[in-house]
Amino acid sequence: MAKALKEEIESIDRLAPGIFKMTLKSKYVAENALPGQFVNIKCSEGINALLRRPVSICDIDQSRGTFDIVFQVKGLGTEYLSRSRPGDLLDIIAPLGTSFDLSPEYKRIAVVGGGIGIFPLLYLLKSVKHAEKTAFLGFRSKEHIVLEDEFKSAADRLLISTDDGSLGHKGVITGLLDGELSGQPVDIIYTCGPLPMLKETIREADKYRVKCQVSLEQRMGCGIGACLVCACKTKHGDEWQYSHVCKDGPVFWSSDVILD
Repeated sequence: MAKALKEEIESIDRLAPGIFKMTLKSKYVAENALPGQFVNIKCSEGINALLRRPVSICDIDQSRGTFDIVFQVKGLGTEYLSRSRPGDLLDIIAPLGTSFDLSPEYKRIAVVGGGIGIFPLLYLLKSVKHAEKTAFLGFRSKEHIVLEDEFKSAADRLLISTDDGSLGHKGVITGLLDGELSGQPVDIIYTCGPLPMLKETIREADKYRVKCQVSLEQRMGCGIGACLVCACKTKHGDEWQYSHVCKDGPVFWSSDVILD
């Protein structure tokens, strides 16, 4: 169950241009959050940046009672958040949203992430103990690669692509995915990232008849399903309806979501 909390920032570090990793002390989140869930953060006091910002939970350390988020500065709210310092208290609502299906029946899994969409996939990989794990991560360039060592440790295999070829495969990450799936099928794919990458990942999953779960990134207002800011289309029989990414997601089965 989500709670409104004020938790202490243990550390904040710059990982890459405009990208920051923050560790917060929260026994409640560490004990209750599941892979795929997120926190909704109040980034400043007063009238500036009134809406909270949703940020995926990147990792959890239950023994220490801490959790990590990684975020990119994209506007006023995240700019304020990046100025936070260790010892500050952060106003959050957590944990929120649906989680990934980590059924033990999946013996070979793949995660496909692009850019800042990779962050919820790390906690997923670290939570899975029963399967062979391959991570496919795509970035704009070598300069924008983050958490490489963490993903190497969490996965059995890590494949990286960059748009400019400055590290790893040159091109989009789904190009590597197609080649791998043709030779080594998996039981399920978990994906998060830019919309074009999600669409192509779903096409690859359908091509090889692999189950696929999608974590959607969306601007949110309330984070609890009371507003319509994060509406998305989902299938309902032969028709479609609007669902809320914050409450009904952010994790959906690819067969249920309509990505326009």
